[in-house]
Amino acid sequence: MKAEMDKIVSLSDGDSTAELQKYLSSLKNDQLITIITNSALKGKKVGTMIKGIFKGSPPSSSEGSNRRLLLYQHCIPLCESGDLQTEVAADIIGLLMLETHTLSGSSLAQLASLFVEAIKVGNMGSGKSLELFPTVLTALAACEALSYGKGELSGEEYKKQLINSLCSSRWDPQCVIHLTTMFRDVPLSSEELQFLVEKVLRMFSKLDLQEIPPLVYQLLLLSAKGCKKQILDGIISYFKEQDLHQEEEQKHGESLDLEVQSIPQDQLRHVEGTAILHIVFAIRLDHELGRELLKSFKTSYGDLCPFSIALLLSVARIQRYEEQVFELLKGAIIKSFKDEQLLQGSKFLQDLLPGNCSVAQMILDTVKNSVFGWDHVTQGLVQLGFFLMDTFGPKPGPFGKTTEGSATVARTPTQLACKLGGQVLLQGFKMHEPIRGEILEQVLNRLVTKTASPVNHYLDLFSDIVVSAPMILLESSSKVTETFDHLSYLPLATVQGLLKAIQPLLKVSMSMKDALILVLRKAMFSSQLDGRKSAVTGFLLLLKNFKVLGSLASSQCSQAVSSSQVQVDVHSRYNSAANEAFCLEILSSLRRCLGQQADVRLMLYEGFYDVLRRNSQLASSVMQTLFSQLRRYYEPEPDLLPAVKLESCITAHGDQVYLQEPLAHLVSCTVHCLLWLQNMHRSANPNTGDSDEEDEEEGYQSELQTILESMTRRMIKSELEDFELDKSAEFSMGSSVGVKNNIYAVLVMGVYEVLMEYNFIKSNYSKSHFEELMELFNRYHKLSEILKEKSGKGRVPSNKTPRSLLSVGFISTLLTVLFRDSTQSREEALSVLRSSGEFVRYSVNVAVQKIQQLEETGHTDGPDGQNTDKTFNFLCKMTSVLMWRYTNIPSMVEDAGKKEKRCSLSQLCLEGLLRIFTTCQQRYPDKMAQLLSTMDISEDDVEEDDGNVTEINFFYIRQFQRALFTQLNRGEEEFNSKEAQLLVSILSVLSRQLKPSSQQMITWTVKICKETSFEDSAFSKGLLSLLFNLHVLYKSPVSLLLELCQDIHSQLGDIDQLLVLSQVVKVLDEVDWLIARKKNQTASDKSVSEEATQAGGQQDPVEKAVTLQLGTLVTALNELVQTALLPGTCTITLLRELSHTYTTLTTLVKYYIQVCTSRHCALPARLEKLVKLSGSHLTPQCYSFITYAQIGEFSGGADDKKKKKRGEVNTAASAKLLRETKAIPNLIFSIEQYEKYLITLSKKSKVNLMQYMKLSTSRDFRINTATLDAALQEQDDSQETTESQDAEETQEPKQKKRKQ
Repeated sequence: MKAEMDKIVSLSDGDSTAELQKYLSSLKNDQLITIITNSALKGKKVGTMIKGIFKGSPPSSSEGSNRRLLLYQHCIPLCESGDLQTEVAADIIGLLMLETHTLSGSSLAQLASLFVEAIKVGNMGSGKSLELFPTVLTALAACEALSYGKGELSGEEYKKQLINSLCSSRWDPQCVIHLTTMFRDVPLSSEELQFLVEKVLRMFSKLDLQEIPPLVYQLLLLSAKGCKKQILDGIISYFKEQDLHQEEEQKHGESLDLEVQSIPQDQLRHVEGTAILHIVFAIRLDHELGRELLKSFKTSYGDLCPFSIALLLSVARIQRYEEQVFELLKGAIIKSFKDEQLLQGSKFLQDLLPGNCSVAQMILDTVKNSVFGWDHVTQGLVQLGFFLMDTFGPKPGPFGKTTEGSATVARTPTQLACKLGGQVLLQGFKMHEPIRGEILEQVLNRLVTKTASPVNHYLDLFSDIVVSAPMILLESSSKVTETFDHLSYLPLATVQGLLKAIQPLLKVSMSMKDALILVLRKAMFSSQLDGRKSAVTGFLLLLKNFKVLGSLASSQCSQAVSSSQVQVDVHSRYNSAANEAFCLEILSSLRRCLGQQADVRLMLYEGFYDVLRRNSQLASSVMQTLFSQLRRYYEPEPDLLPAVKLESCITAHGDQVYLQEPLAHLVSCTVHCLLWLQNMHRSANPNTGDSDEEDEEEGYQSELQTILESMTRRMIKSELEDFELDKSAEFSMGSSVGVKNNIYAVLVMGVYEVLMEYNFIKSNYSKSHFEELMELFNRYHKLSEILKEKSGKGRVPSNKTPRSLLSVGFISTLLTVLFRDSTQSREEALSVLRSSGEFVRYSVNVAVQKIQQLEETGHTDGPDGQNTDKTFNFLCKMTSVLMWRYTNIPSMVEDAGKKEKRCSLSQLCLEGLLRIFTTCQQRYPDKMAQLLSTMDISEDDVEEDDGNVTEINFFYIRQFQRALFTQLNRGEEEFNSKEAQLLVSILSVLSRQLKPSSQQMITWTVKICKETSFEDSAFSKGLLSLLFNLHVLYKSPVSLLLELCQDIHSQLGDIDQLLVLSQVVKVLDEVDWLIARKKNQTASDKSVSEEATQAGGQQDPVEKAVTLQLGTLVTALNELVQTALLPGTCTITLLRELSHTYTTLTTLVKYYIQVCTSRHCALPARLEKLVKLSGSHLTPQCYSFITYAQIGEFSGGADDKKKKKRGEVNTAASAKLLRETKAIPNLIFSIEQYEKYLITLSKKSKVNLMQYMKLSTSRDFRINTATLDAALQEQDDSQETTESQDAEETQEPKQKKRKQ
């Protein structure tokens, strides 16, 4: 064989082509093939030999042309076989490509068929020879005509047929990537490209995971030819499916204990990461691709998935897309939260659309997935987190005040979006080392720079970060200490939050603690009041959290850091002894504050009690500080009145008088600390101790007790004149004397309150003590009455009673004792307290005040006010007492004797209960059941479990229903509207705890609504809104609306009208939302098989529901429009809602126009009915209502009685209102728009919908026929008629002009 080979090579090197041709002709085909194979396998001179064969086979002769074809047919499988070295195969293919254009048409056709067959069978494993295929196809397309079957085809057509059969056949998964690569070089028409892309995307699922990224890469290169959207959608939906599949497997895997996963999670995530990189790279080069990506998500967020969110966040790193991506995600998140809210509030929507995808969950999934090396996504996640927190965080209120109290449960979509931002950042911080520094820096920067707006959300995030990773924070402690430098310039709330958050770090990092102390010391001498307050806050926090040896462990610190997380950086020095020195040093710093402004002192007094509770070893120094401070204002002479020096508590500056020493708080702090210490000693050592220190303690304790007893005695003796406060004193806030007297009064009242609490606790239920307590109360009451009376006289009535100084714990005990304590031995003493109605009333009032404070801010003043568990227990105690008091003593008994202006005790109890329930729902949402179960259920003591929680709830609901029922049965003049409203509010709060399916409550409410006919607007309003809120969770409220509208039509009630209209708005909003949703679906699913839906002739459930809802609404509004309303807000609201209804109808009609255009299907009969209903019933009534409204506006309500009752002013104002609003023109416009689109729909659907519409007359002149006839008859009689006619004419155009 070698000889033949050499001969061919040498002949081709020579000049004589004829000899070469002759020699080649002498060889048989088999021989030639063997020669080629051998030389290719050895890899020697194969290129020269193939060149020689080409040279000796001229394409013009048939023999030459056949030999060339033979060469191609043999070399292609040879290269694919994989036996050759790669360079050799590449050389051969390169040579063959050069000569392809010389082949004849039929040879090309044969070659192409050879390729197609090989691909179908799966022989194209290595894909080497596929490089030749595009060249063959291009050459084919250039041919004039080819024989095909029995006829002929142009080369272009033939190529089309080939590609078609290729894409329709089965591909071997191995060659998918090679084929995709190959098609990049084939010129394709757009249909062919689409066909091909669909084929490749279908192949995704058959490939191995590892082969997906290169295929994605090839597809993206192919996208340069077109089909960008299709390619992107295909890739995204593939990964979306994989993710879902993976999730399912994980769920079931846990239950089935399967070890084998079809797709290992980490592998899938790495593949996704690589795919994202490829796509982002492609988008950088081809901006058209980026535009397509964003366009596909702009319409609806339903297409988002964790993969596409990760992709978008990666794309956000390209600057030109950054803003668009974040805006898009922001819109999707808010819309998703709003939709969830809408769905939760409506049973009607829940039944129609069962599952709703949560974008928030997807984003959190993306954060979880990004652990697998998605560094290109993490940066986007950080940006997204801060973007959400900045955009949706709490906003500053008026005058830069922060409006939101401390953390309540996030409820509104904006709050939820802000919370989501925080979650993203926190999870990111935990998972990704590289971004920690940046997150920390940005959070701290925001805390320092955003002084004008609230930063609660950043504080929460920061404290979560500290708790989750204290050691990581210690590594970047320098960043935290830098922040300390700004402490004295930050708002107080920020400082408190920040210091609370870093507490755990101070315990383990000496350097940080030292830095903080330096800063706080400087702040003590800050020129800003806030700076000094910050210092006090910081020092108090430190005192609470550094335990001194031997301190009694009371409650644990607010944030515990597990010791395993923390390796302390200081060993032996860092102990309790050092702590003691450190704490005493801080105390000496704090003593300086006692000479500063009242605000600073107040903070100290409020903080000392907690310091003691946490650090009882500091007792002697804290108590001495308080003691020496108290002595300044205490009159030591036992017979001198009054017992306190009030002059030294105030200070004057120019002609202004200020409070210098909050005396009552000082006494209160001393009393609480003293009581707590005595308790501790009693429980710690029942047998007395013996050390000197204890003697010293005993010394000041007994001295303090003496002081307090003497104070009590003298405060009872003191008349108001002794404090320069009597009835004749001036209390106006305008003069300095008035201000001084006000300050005195508040201080004295505070001292009275503190002494009442002290004496109650020390009394041990002795009658004489309680009598003293009542004396104190009477003095307090007298003063507070004077204050009330005087402040009422001033021009500015300030009915704000000063905050009570009684502690929550004491109030809850007091209430229990007053109402529920039936111990025989205490009976006599308690009767002293119970007999005073004023005292009982005062106790309940203070309780309500404390609960209100808890509701608004999340904590109360005084000891234990910050401790959530304790405050919750107090709430439980108060609830059971108030409940008992309200249900067991009928309000009839109380009301009989008193016809006073103020509310009854029962009503106060009710108000307290309502506040407790709302507070509990806001602050402790998961403890509601616990709260209810602590109230004593006397009838049937039930054990607490899930079924019984509802039982308990029902038990209370029944109690309140009973109470409301008795109220309603009392007849109109006895009816207490305020109490009834409170009852309704309580019922609506409690009903939120019920499962929406329970119907008892609804039927009861409907019954009450039907039976009551009181003309009490506020009460009816509350009752109706309760009814709607319940009904919405059970089923759609339109049927209920219809009943109510008929009711209103038959007997006019103004308020019900407005309430019904607000419900109409809600229903319309839901319908609008559904239509918009359907529109998006039809827009995106145009290709989905429409036949399937139409085949059964069934109407889509959503469409059906929308039509039915609108039908009932139209009927209900039809009733309302026929009601003779008084001009004013009601009329305008009704006109506005009518135009809203027509707008919604128009939207529905537009939707059907879209459906008809895309699907050519018949209109549902229900829609025709709806159109008929709106056209023949509602529209004519609307027009007559417009006329009525305008006449009402001119005549001012024809009825004389009404005129007198309403007064001229009212009608004038309402007419002006009507003239100013655009309600009427808007309504006419929306009716006409509706009719315009109906005409379009009639044309599209070939159904005449306009037959139901009447012609509008509201734009024309109005001729009042009755007046006209009368005028014509009288025309002959006299001249006067003409004058009256003139008058009439002058009035007509005026009306028309205003209309236009």
